Amino acid sequence: MFTGLIEDVAKVVKSAESGGGLALSVECNLNTDEINIGDSISIDGACRTVINKNGKILDFFTMNETLKCIAPFSEFVNMERAMRLSSRLDGHLVSGHVDTNAKIAVIKKDGYAKIFGFECDTTLIALKGSIAINGVSLTVCNAEKNYFEVSVLPETLNKTNLQYLRRFDLVNVEYDMIAKYIYKFNAPKKEITREFLIENGF
Repeated sequence: MFTGLIEDVAKVVKSAESGGGLALSVECNLNTDEINIGDSISIDGACRTVINKNGKILDFFTMNETLKCIAPFSEFVNMERAMRLSSRLDGHLVSGHVDTNAKIAVIKKDGYAKIFGFECDTTLIALKGSIAINGVSLTVCNAEKNYFEVSVLPETLNKTNLQYLRRFDLVNVEYDMIAKYIYKFNAPKKEITREFLIENGF
């Protein structure tokens, strides 16, 4: 579990197909003495497991199932170590499970901040609700059908790889966890008909 508060922007030093997945190595500025093999780390919002470390370089392996969900890597990735239950939750609850990708449609200045507009399914996105973009905890400031916006302060921009994003880039999106469960529990139940039973192997 993560908070969406990015600890480091790491440089990708290796990204290559390997053994039916993707081998990824990043050079980070974190204290790697505090990181152990097997630790969970969010890389651009997707939870990964450390499989090796060599000084400041950490190695990860990404399964094909994860590759189906995530956007292509850029030169720099956001990193966050798993949260401690004793820590303050300053962002929001982020699972590290990417739900979809969104395409950047708009980037514009708004006074002190910068507005990013994204195109994707917005069924689970609420105005003023939380959302994670490349693992960054943000607040939705506009939500329409298949389009939403977030407002990003310079402090957040300068400490994440959002600063490198350009129009038409793809990003990883994780919807608010609470919204997903509420939607799931309230989804209309299918009527059990003869056709339904046949579709499901009965």
